[in-house]
Parts: sequence; structure tokens; C-alpha cells
Amino acid sequence: MKNRNTLTLAALAATGLSLAGCASGTAPTAATTAPAAMPSTPTEAPVVPGIGLNVANRDLSVSPCDNFFQYASGSWLKNNPIPAAETRWGSFNELADKNNAVMRQILDEAAANTSAAKGTNAQKVGDYYATAMDSMAIEAAGLKFLKPELDRIDGIKDLKGLQSAVVRAQKIQTGAFFNGYVGQDDKISTQYAVNLYQGGLSLPDRDYYLKDDARSKGIRTAYMTYLVNTFKMLGDNDAAAAKNAATVLRLETRMAKASKSRVDLRDPYANYNKMTVAAANKQFPNLNLPVVLQQMGLGAAKEVIVGQPAFFKEVSTMMKAEPLADLKTYMRWHLVTSVSSALPKAYSDESFKFTQVLTGAKKQQPRWKRMLRSTDGALGEAFGQLYVDKAFTPEAKQKAMAMVDNIKAALAEHIQQLEWMSPATKVEAMKKLNAFTVKIGYPDEWKDYSALTISRESYLKNVLASREWAINDNVKKFGKPIDRKEWGMTPPTVNAYYNPSMNEIVFPAGIMQPPFFDPKADDAVNYGGMGAVIGHEITHGFDDQGRQYDAEGNLKDWWTKEDAEKFDARAAIVGKQFDAFSPLDSVYVNGKLTMGENLADLGGLNIAYTALQKQLQKQYGSNERPKYDGLTPEQRFFLAYAQIWRTNARPEYLRQQVMTDPHSPAQFRTNGPLMNMPQFYEAFGCKEDAKMVRVQSERAKIW
Repeated sequence: MKNRNTLTLAALAATGLSLAGCASGTAPTAATTAPAAMPSTPTEAPVVPGIGLNVANRDLSVSPCDNFFQYASGSWLKNNPIPAAETRWGSFNELADKNNAVMRQILDEAAANTSAAKGTNAQKVGDYYATAMDSMAIEAAGLKFLKPELDRIDGIKDLKGLQSAVVRAQKIQTGAFFNGYVGQDDKISTQYAVNLYQGGLSLPDRDYYLKDDARSKGIRTAYMTYLVNTFKMLGDNDAAAAKNAATVLRLETRMAKASKSRVDLRDPYANYNKMTVAAANKQFPNLNLPVVLQQMGLGAAKEVIVGQPAFFKEVSTMMKAEPLADLKTYMRWHLVTSVSSALPKAYSDESFKFTQVLTGAKKQQPRWKRMLRSTDGALGEAFGQLYVDKAFTPEAKQKAMAMVDNIKAALAEHIQQLEWMSPATKVEAMKKLNAFTVKIGYPDEWKDYSALTISRESYLKNVLASREWAINDNVKKFGKPIDRKEWGMTPPTVNAYYNPSMNEIVFPAGIMQPPFFDPKADDAVNYGGMGAVIGHEITHGFDDQGRQYDAEGNLKDWWTKEDAEKFDARAAIVGKQFDAFSPLDSVYVNGKLTMGENLADLGGLNIAYTALQKQLQKQYGSNERPKYDGLTPEQRFFLAYAQIWRTNARPEYLRQQVMTDPHSPAQFRTNGPLMNMPQFYEAFGCKEDAKMVRVQSERAKIW
């Protein structure tokens, strides 16, 4: 399991425009910003077409100095409406779709192969996907395979029985009450620790329970409908279903009130509360942690790290104060809703109706796409091996590694030149940078699924078995040396991450393709795309959260007091800038929630730009640099960056993103960093009064 503080490039389930500024700048000239016309006189040089950058995506009616997001991708945005089954559509989705086609072929072949040797990865992947796609068998089974779990909850007679049921809920990952996992100790990164973290809510965030605006109320009403209809399908009469729905909402609201906000959860020190199991048992007596840990296979643990003690106090109080029947109702709901896709279609249809209210999706995704994701989650490294054979070359890995080295060298240069940082802190910063581990493509050692039994009997049984296997796989790390070869994403994933406890940056094979990375493209395009992604992940090690971890991955202050204050003051400028961005009327980006990602975008782009300049210098020296598509390397760099963020998003999705996602909406990930970069102004000849140009005193620069 990934460290909870792992920082990704984009939200996996839901990735990513009012512009601050002044009077409009001058319109771009064709010579610098548009593909030149065919030569009309013999003296004009012909335009050399480029690779890797689609200049037809641009909207040339918009000045790059007024709205670069629209200029870079406006034609694409106009010609690529959001598909009915999607909540937003952009380059991440396009590439994921391409990867999905490769994976679907692998999975279809595996499912068709009924003679694979028992116990092999081929048999497990094939059987899992085959049962996932067998809708008729799922309909025929009804609740047959869920009944043992429902009976287990129904049979709870007392607090002791409830505590055992909580263990079962943890093992099959229903999401009830809280989250427990084995992960690195934030302050002793060479050891695994038992971590307890707030959870137990069905809505995307605690604020959905607590806010009283019209949209929040509408979502709660839709949630009640979802609850009532699901309880009816489980056999409750109308009155009982309404009563049970109200019970779930009441208990979850109680937990929401005790939960920390997403902004508060960004403080790693506040989330680090190490205590002995005995002390935790005293604070949260009704959880009975000694017995719970024993039943989880963690009886040897003498200490736990509690993320949010106030939350766990409230849950402990609830376990005794709330009627047992109500707590059983809550557990039954979490069990059923966690496996709705493995139950008859009516259950997933009901779930999707509620999702529509949250995200604005018009249509449910095809089953194969949803089941592909499920298989990737359960057995990603088993069929990931086949995926990389088809989709990833050693040459791509080699070229990406060279880019990483160049971008690390650029950041080293930046650190040494910082006028605001003292020599003492620079030494520690360099130590951290030099200690980075880089993982590209796929793991050196694949996960061993031999202890996981998968068959063609039931998709639901396979889902529960794979969840239990994943928890056991996580739990067995306890007491062992840190597994530094483990990956937190599967190979086909279109994303990347930085893990502060490992001090590592990780780039799965899935993202190492156009438009992010194209071995045939010129350096400007690759540095603007994949280079900015690499720079983003490296900068996460030095953002407002990552900077609190040292070279060994320990949560430890390595800054002088003065330097830390200077960093915070500079970061606050970025926070203020993003607070002012509004994707929809009366909806504003939360500069504090998105701080880490915004700093990573700004820093990543700056160091990728420096790395490109070094690369061009090495290649061309003082000679003139070639133009492709009539564009300079600098213009291609910024366009490549902007085009990886091209995204159309539904208003409902944007509202949810702003409330729950540490990543800003795509247009601000494009324009936000560029508005701070004189290199950008120069590349496109932006005048001081242009909307994309900030006055010097309001520009942010950290790394």
C-alpha cells in the first residue's frame, strides 16, 4: 500500500476560468505563434513540420498572452466534447483509452483461455475478468455469495461481536468506520508501523454532510434516495428502508463532524500521533485494539500511529453509545455499496444514479471498462507484465532516465543559486536531491499472487478474495525490512507519484507515451511534456509537505527557522494566486488544499525549462536553433506543457474537484505557473499589460 502522503501528478479517479490580470495584450504574430503560410516568395524558408506537438489543437483567435490554456488547446476543446460516460475529457483520458485497448485485448485472450494451468497468473487474470464480465451469472446468483457476509453482520449480538465484525470489514475493505494499514513510520522510515486513519464516510468529503448550501442539500437528498432504494432491494419494506437510510446518514454525519478537513490533513506532524497499544486502548476503549490487532495478524505491534485521535475517540464512543441495531445497519450498507458492481445490475444502476448527481456523467461506462479497472486493481502486476511487453520499450526507459538526470541537475543548479536560502539548508536540500530513487516503467520484482485463489465460480467471491489477499499482503510487511522495490501504481497507469517516506519518484509505463513522451519528438516537446511531469514529481520532494521529510524519508525539520519562514512567505503568494481562480460562478479554487500540487507544477516547469536550455546548448551551442511548425523551441516547450492539460470538464465534476481534489482544475494548472514565468512572456512576446503577465511584485518563484 502506498504511503498515505504519496503525491500524484493527477487525481486517478477524477483528474485534472476567470483569469487574474489586466488589459489585453497584443495579438500574436503569425511568425512566432502560428504555423507560417506556404512560402510566397523564394526568400521565405519553408516550414519544417514537427513531431509530437499538434499545432492544429490551437485557437489562433486567442492571444497566447491573454489565455494560454485557450490558445494552446482551444480548437481541441471545441472539437472534443465530453463523452456521455465521462465526467471530463483530456489527454490523460485519451491515453488511458489507448492503454485500455491494449489491456482489453490481453484480458479478452486471458478470459477465453480456459485451459491455463491452475494457480498461474494467466489462470487468475482470465478467471477474474471472465467472472467480472459474466453479467448473466451475476444476475442469477443474486445475493447468494454475499449472504455469508450479511449473515455475519446480522449475527452480531454485542460489542465484542461488533469489534470482530470491524476486523472483517477491514479485511474485505468495506470502508466502514476507519482505515488501518501497515506503512512506513513517518519519523523512522526504516521501519513499518501500524497506522490508523479517519474514514467511514460514503460521500466524497466530510463537508458534503456539514454544508447547508443548495447543492450540498441536493446531494444529501440524492444520497438518501440511493440509501432507501438499496435497502429496499435488500428486502426492507418502505418504512424500514427509510428508517435505515436515515440511520446511515445520521451516523456518517456524526463521524463527519469528528473528521478533519482535507486542508488540516495536509499537516504531517498533526497526523503523527504515536502511542502504545495500551495507551490507545485506554483512549479508545470500545475499539478493543489489542484484540482487533491480534485478529488482523498484527498482535506483535506494541505501538500504533493514530492519524486523528479526536476522530477515533468519537468512533469509540459511538460503538457503545449508539444502538447496536443502528451500527449493524451502517455496516450492512458499507458492505453492500462497496461491492455493488459485483451484485445484480439494479445495484450498480442505483449507485450510478447517485454518481450522476455528484459528477454530471450522462451515461454509465461500459462494463468492460469498469471491470478492466477492477482487474487492474486486483491483479495489476500479473497482467501488467504482458502490458509492458506490448507497450513499453527499453529505449523509452533509457531516454526517460536521461531526462530525469538532466532535470535533477537543473534543480541542483537552481538550489545553489537561490538567494533566499542559507548555505546550511542548501547542503540538506542537495543531500535530499542526490538521495532520490527513480523508478520508471515497471517493477524489477513483480508481486507474488500465489496465496490468492481465484476461480470461475463467482465474481463477488473473487472480489472479496482479492481484497483479503491485498490486506494480508500489506499486513505481512510488519516487522520486516522496508520493501524498496514495491510500486504503488500498476504499469498501465497514466499517472506518476512521489513518495516522501521512500524519497522516490515513480513513472509507470502507462504515462511514458505521447502526448507526454514521444521518443521521435524534438527535445522541446518532450521537456514540456514528460520533462514537466518529472520536474513536478521531483519538486514534490520540496513542496510544502515534501520539504518536511529529509533525505532518508523521515519527517524531520532540516530547515533553518529563517529559511522555513522565507519558503512559507513565497508559498503563500502561490496560495493567494490560486484562491483567486474561479472555474465556475461563485466557485473558487482552494489555494491551501491545492498548495502542494501548485508548487510542484511551478517548480517542475521552471526546472524542466532550465534542463531544456542546457540540452539545447549541448546540441547547438551558439548556433541558431531549428524551428518546427514555425515555432521556436521555447514556444514548443510551453505549448507541449499546456496541451497535456487540455481538458473539458462538467460543472458538477469541477465543483467536486474544487472541494475534494488537491489538484487544481486543468486551465489553472496551465495558466497559473506560466503567469509567474518571464521565460514564458519572452517566448510569446507578451507585453506588460497582457492578462497572462503578473507584475513583478506579485510573481511567485520558489525553486
